[in-house]
Amino acid sequence: MTGPLKLVVMSDLHLVPEGEVSNTLDTAARLRAAVDSVNTHHADADLCILAGDLADLGEADAYRRLQCIVAPLTVATHLMLGNHDDRPTFLKVMGEDHADENGHVQKVIDIKGHRVILLDSSEPGLVEGKMCPARLDWLAARLDEALDRPVIVILHHHVLPLSMPVDSIILRDGPALVDVLRRHPDIRQVIAGHVHITTTGVWKGLPFTTLAGGHYNVSVNLPGHADTQDRLEGPGQYAVILAEDDACVVHFENFLDRHPVIAPENFGRLRAPRR
Repeated sequence: MTGPLKLVVMSDLHLVPEGEVSNTLDTAARLRAAVDSVNTHHADADLCILAGDLADLGEADAYRRLQCIVAPLTVATHLMLGNHDDRPTFLKVMGEDHADENGHVQKVIDIKGHRVILLDSSEPGLVEGKMCPARLDWLAARLDEALDRPVIVILHHHVLPLSMPVDSIILRDGPALVDVLRRHPDIRQVIAGHVHITTTGVWKGLPFTTLAGGHYNVSVNLPGHADTQDRLEGPGQYAVILAEDDACVVHFENFLDRHPVIAPENFGRLRAPRR
């Protein structure tokens, strides 16, 4: 292995068709800023993973726009789905070869002595995530094939409960997923988007991380917290994972640092045209 494995993970892009914004945010401009940041600061990365919620409402025009915006990325890019995505539309635009034999958008990548598993946690019609028996069996088989190397798992939905409102849309099958993951002796990181906030934690000895992503952020809102939960314009953030033989660290690169609160009336409805 020459140097550490370097992965860039973006999430929650929420792209919209030309001329529209999502909750007042120009998500296309934000993604362009993220692409410029990666090309400027992390062109040496081995992979860039776009970990779901690629489109705001799963429209074909949004996926076609995604193709154009990420085309300048100098890093090999892999796509995943989240609850805002539409799997049939995504596959029609991006290609049926993104799906496995069960129709899930997931894969393994063996690189620099590591196995990177991109796990599809999206389920049509659900905001929360799901791990069906087919996906758990697929994951178990992929882990058993890689007992001789460390594993990094990336999925859209958070697994570890955060004691925040977003737990209402958590991965439904978290305990079952953890039981499968624990069959492997060296899970270095399980990283997700979905929650629009940066967190780290441990569950049954496994490390879990979430990144804030490219869309709006949420403020901390724990039990007993005196304030309501705000949704903020920033930061726009992606994760950078550095993994070596005996270590794995996750950094967070903020490509946008604006943090004003977005007014509540800009949520609870569909998008508006750009002003």
